[in-house]
Amino acid sequence: MAVLVILSLILVRNLKVENPGRKQLLLEAGVEFLYNFFHGILGEEGKRYIPYLMTVVVYIGFANVCGIFGFTPPTKDLNVTAAMAVMSIVLIEYSGIHQKGIRGFAKSFIEPIPIMLPINVMEVFIRPTALCMRLFGNILGGFVVMELIEFVCPVLLPIPLSLYFDFFDGFIQAYVFVFLTSLFMKETME
Repeated sequence: MAVLVILSLILVRNLKVENPGRKQLLLEAGVEFLYNFFHGILGEEGKRYIPYLMTVVVYIGFANVCGIFGFTPPTKDLNVTAAMAVMSIVLIEYSGIHQKGIRGFAKSFIEPIPIMLPINVMEVFIRPTALCMRLFGNILGGFVVMELIEFVCPVLLPIPLSLYFDFFDGFIQAYVFVFLTSLFMKETME
């Protein structure tokens, strides 16, 4: 978190309205890309939740990639992924309550037919478990595979595989986590 805070302070220094520099243009393009991505999923009614989702994708992406620098990825710890899943499910349920009201939100548990109530209630508890375990399992699996590869062949083989497991897979997992969170939010708000 300290690295992310320091990077944020460095990147947002000396921002200009007129004649922005290359760094500012790149930063604005990244923020606009993420904003448009989430706005496309959530629409106008979910606009207020986009900053949270953007923060989560940056955090998870950075946390997954920090393994390339010799650090243990925080997302390899089940407690971190569980906390993030709980925060996401609270936001998912809050978005439904905010959009529909308490009565409409409670009524959605018996839709399309009242017999669906137990399944719809179970879904509230299954979603965070699925978010948590998917992120944790994939990051832990990639970490274990990289450790085994480094043990067997420590010289050249880990370099291209590290690019896959640390960068590509790390960013894919960040994308999947926030994509599913935003889809669950959209589903709850509808």
